[in-house]
Amino acid sequence: MLNKVKIYCVNSSCNGLIHTNQNKLTKGRWSLSTPLSVVNWIEKSEILDDLINHEDTLTLHPMNQGYEAEVIKIDSDNESFVLKVWNKRSKPDIRFQYHLLNVLFERELSVSKPIGWGIDQNSDKVLLTTFDGEPVLKVNNKKMIDFAYILSTLHQINIEDKGTIQLPKYDFVDYFFPELNKHPDIHNAVSSLVHLIHIKQERIIHGDFHLANILEENDRYNVIDWTNGQLGDPRYDFAWSFTLKRIYISERLAQVFRSSYLLNNDIPNEDLEVFESLACLRWILLSRSGGTPIGPNTMKRVKSLIGNNPFLQGVDIKDLDK
Repeated sequence: MLNKVKIYCVNSSCNGLIHTNQNKLTKGRWSLSTPLSVVNWIEKSEILDDLINHEDTLTLHPMNQGYEAEVIKIDSDNESFVLKVWNKRSKPDIRFQYHLLNVLFERELSVSKPIGWGIDQNSDKVLLTTFDGEPVLKVNNKKMIDFAYILSTLHQINIEDKGTIQLPKYDFVDYFFPELNKHPDIHNAVSSLVHLIHIKQERIIHGDFHLANILEENDRYNVIDWTNGQLGDPRYDFAWSFTLKRIYISERLAQVFRSSYLLNNDIPNEDLEVFESLACLRWILLSRSGGTPIGPNTMKRVKSLIGNNPFLQGVDIKDLDK
């Protein structure tokens, strides 16, 4: 017999509280077909065993959904958790994410504690972690300094101290510039830039360190979404994060982040110029396939970055006017 679970939808399209004894939402756009007890948990902690034993007391809240997965908040009497179900096109290595989070959590980095991972009845992989707040919505100088410290601390981890986890290493251009050959202008610019720099894939990187992937609760922060975690070049990881802050936050606060990060990470200016150019090119590439959020000032800021960068003068920006 399936457990009864109270399910609350916090999205306006779901029209409030929905009760069900089928472990799924019966209206609205959300769907919950993954009760904890029917997941084949490949690896788990004792916390998960306790949750399963008291599953009928849990309250579930569908959260804002990402491009890759369905996300559900699970409340027990004493604590909250997040269940992420990869039931869309993206099929990342969840076993690796689970082990990476374990390594980082044990080293007291700002990440959620992994509780378990497994495969549901639809053959979709799932990951359960602690709930550690909501994405950062407002920023100031202090927060930029805190975020720079978090990223800097990650980049300074000695990979020989990472335990038994095997960090993947990918071809830099193939991974961060998908379908590059379809865009000759960007392809030419990227090819020129990578010949000016030696890519050093020697450190753990996050791959997508932006505000939506930083949770805030009681002045504490935790970094989520380690889909792109890998052995990579921290100079690029920093440059991508810095570029996103210039585009989506403000030049002033982005520079606070930049200055704070560079206090503990000595990167030559010529290297920074190359990687910041590569980050901007990646944003343009992703924007052509609709993979970047567009706000009121987004295109204006991107055009400013391109116009002031001598490495990007051959890039076609006509589509940015659309």
